[in-house]
Amino acid sequence: MIKVEAPTLEEAYQKAALALECSISELQCEVVQHPTKGILGFLHKNAIIVATKKITEETSVSSVSKELNKEEVANEIIATVKDNLLENKKIKVEKDHEIIVKDEIVESFFEEKTEYEDDIEEGVSYDELAKKIEDEIKELFSHACFDLDVIEVDVIDNRAYIFIDGEDAALLIGKEGYRYNALSYMLFNWLHTKYQLFIKLEIAEFFTSQEKMIKAYIKPVIETIEKTGYAKTRFLDGILVQIALEQLRERFPNKYVAVKTSKDGKKFVVINDFNTKFDG
Repeated sequence: MIKVEAPTLEEAYQKAALALECSISELQCEVVQHPTKGILGFLHKNAIIVATKKITEETSVSSVSKELNKEEVANEIIATVKDNLLENKKIKVEKDHEIIVKDEIVESFFEEKTEYEDDIEEGVSYDELAKKIEDEIKELFSHACFDLDVIEVDVIDNRAYIFIDGEDAALLIGKEGYRYNALSYMLFNWLHTKYQLFIKLEIAEFFTSQEKMIKAYIKPVIETIEKTGYAKTRFLDGILVQIALEQLRERFPNKYVAVKTSKDGKKFVVINDFNTKFDG
């Protein structure tokens, strides 16, 4: 058992993982003191945790590198979700005598909503499905060291609305939302594969703030479309692409609005009359 002090809880977890030579998901932590910013530099408090390595039947063969970067921390989140919820959820495709793992999540994440009522278990109501999903997500996070006091799920019209909040909710978002994107994609992969559900993941009002930001950003894009009939957004990361796609489709229901990918893998939204939609 070690006591770790750092400016933020995230840094405290990283230090504890390095000291105990294990992954963050293998930590058993107790938050002794939550960090505070103070006022004008006064009354500032660091985060203090007491951490131990979880005792498991099999000792993990993986070790933590000396410096955990963004990708490594996000991978810890992804690995946890995979182990608990996404067993065998990737599609294996045989091509050229090799087994290729094809991850369809990124593209299907931006597809238009489709009716999938026949895919949900017969006799299972949306309320029952929401409770089942909520219990499974709670079970997932019960094995992590995050202090989350609110995990709620509603299922409405083939979309799962997932709300998570608590003292450590910010740790699930990460800098620039990289953890949020990882968790959102993995939850979508699970729920869309198993129940044909789309998702809206709200962590401590992060999604709402992103919606407001994108709404302000696309104002000049909308003006351009109204003048010329077409436009495209700048490159957008993660959930921002989905938000921009939904807002622009709502604003221009009869135009072609779709996500495109550049040669280097960056995503953006295009709006034009190439494939104009007509009512009826």
